[in-house]
Amino acid sequence: MQKILESIARGLVSGKATLASAESCTGGGIGEALTSLAGSSSWYLGGVISYSNQLKVSLLGVSAETLSRYGAVSEQVAREMVEGVARITRADYAVSTTGIAGPDGGTTDKPVGTVCFGYVARGEIMTETKLFTGDRKQIRAQTVSHALARIAEQISR
Repeated sequence: MQKILESIARGLVSGKATLASAESCTGGGIGEALTSLAGSSSWYLGGVISYSNQLKVSLLGVSAETLSRYGAVSEQVAREMVEGVARITRADYAVSTTGIAGPDGGTTDKPVGTVCFGYVARGEIMTETKLFTGDRKQIRAQTVSHALARIAEQISR
């Protein structure tokens, strides 16, 4: 993980770019990892922990209709979350996570371990869904690791 974090930092510093996050199921884990690096205040603008749907709507601008139609754990919501945090912070790069870390809350269509991600990379938006395994702590850790690895990939392009 340390090498990924250092890669993110180098890429952002050399590109004079910034990063922000909007987290639900990770509860700030991405922000915690990023701020573990000294000097991160020069490129990490901050994050929003939008655990409730109400905050997703009121702060990030996620549509109540999107939440109702697709559910909080959906690529559509992840997209609106990442668009919201990028808009609020004006970051060059942004990431969002929304998922079911368990042990409860899973369904047949969206089992425990389902996590949706949103990314903004200099205006380009991408979403994806992953299914992680393990207990709550493991799912959250895998989510943070995956998000950071994807950010590093996007910055290095």
